[in-house]
Amino acid sequence: MEIPFAESWKIKMVEPIHKSTREEREQWIKEAHYNVFQLKAQQVYIDLLTDSGTGAMSDRQWAGIMLGDESYAGATSFFKFKDMITSLTGFEYVIPTHQGRAAENVLFSYLVHEGDIVPGNSHFDTTKGHIEGRKAIALDCTIDEAKDTQLEVPFKGNVDPVKLEKALAEHADRVPFIIVTITNNTAGGQPVSMQNLKEVRSIADKYHTPVVFDSARFAENAYFIKTREKGYENKTIKEIVKEMFSYADGMTMSAKKDAIVNMGGFIATHLKDWYEGAKGYCVQFEGYLTYGGMNGRDMNALAIGLDENTEFNNLETRIKQVEYLAKKLDEYGIPYQRPAGGHAIFIDADKVLTHVPKEEFPAQTLTVELYLEAGIRGCEIGYLLADRDPVTRQNRFGGLDFLRLAIPRRVYTDNHMNVIAAALKNVYDRREQITHGVRIAWEAPIMRHFTVQLERI
Repeated sequence: MEIPFAESWKIKMVEPIHKSTREEREQWIKEAHYNVFQLKAQQVYIDLLTDSGTGAMSDRQWAGIMLGDESYAGATSFFKFKDMITSLTGFEYVIPTHQGRAAENVLFSYLVHEGDIVPGNSHFDTTKGHIEGRKAIALDCTIDEAKDTQLEVPFKGNVDPVKLEKALAEHADRVPFIIVTITNNTAGGQPVSMQNLKEVRSIADKYHTPVVFDSARFAENAYFIKTREKGYENKTIKEIVKEMFSYADGMTMSAKKDAIVNMGGFIATHLKDWYEGAKGYCVQFEGYLTYGGMNGRDMNALAIGLDENTEFNNLETRIKQVEYLAKKLDEYGIPYQRPAGGHAIFIDADKVLTHVPKEEFPAQTLTVELYLEAGIRGCEIGYLLADRDPVTRQNRFGGLDFLRLAIPRRVYTDNHMNVIAAALKNVYDRREQITHGVRIAWEAPIMRHFTVQLERI
């Protein structure tokens, strides 16, 4: 008999969660203006809003917390943090920040200027916001296959080399860098192949353009390279990671994902001029260069988390749970971005709520319906997140419209996945009755989805 797959960890501490009634949830979501970001945590039963900072740290990480050096300058915790990053990526220069968007703010303050064009693969919300907020253009060069959610392609997050070369051939003098997001979150948590990273590097070299990796989930990307790309099946995750970063000039990272900490991020690069140019912004926005908005204890935990989560067993446990939920949805015929991504399931709202027009935000409507059904909080990654076009101020409806179910690392069991699947099935079974969505009552000019206020139609 084949031995079934089991987790590579055991549970040492638990936290209670609370159920609620449908009537309570109807009142709470109305008070939150139909924006799940505005819900109180105790009003949520299973929280899949994000996998950012919501993971469970290991015993080694908690031990590292107790050994944190809180010296303002030159803390030993910083050098543990820096040495781990350098050993994994090969990058010599490291700037700590309090999270990923802070890393973008620091680096982009030095590199991105009005009129610039930053090509990449489906820039995520903060990345695009930091580019467009500087009156530059975030140019999407993702492969077209990513738009077909039912197409089974192993590396759906890839940059399209033809699109990228066209952008550089026409605008190289306006491109401060190319950004590659690994894994590609906006396209459905889809990985980027090593071959594609090599192609991007080759094109970048041809036009003398640097390459930055948005690396929040780089370890998950390495897992997919190992399991899906020929020639890497016998390499360790750390070996794959080192090769991946050899094709980049620098990186930003929200360490709240693949380093499994509650708060933290960093910039790393081999370019001394980038380090020298960016470090002043770190001091201005974040803190001194050896803490950059982080506590020493958090830098310790981050370094340990990077070490642990660049091991195959840890990643396999995490990604197999995402696959488990995907298989349950397959049983119920619920469409999602295929194949299942590394950190989340992305439900194709346009295929579920076929009677809700795009102007009424199907994915946000589906997000609300799932919360009302079972107290499960997901996140819209679609037309609301896309923001308005900075020139025309029209809603951008050209992309994908997803309900993202981001699974925190080492937090929920497969029984929670069964609850999620059952709740989705209940919503899916009554999809024909859902004919109206939501409209915007108030919105911020940029990154509106965090604070938008909505009304039911």
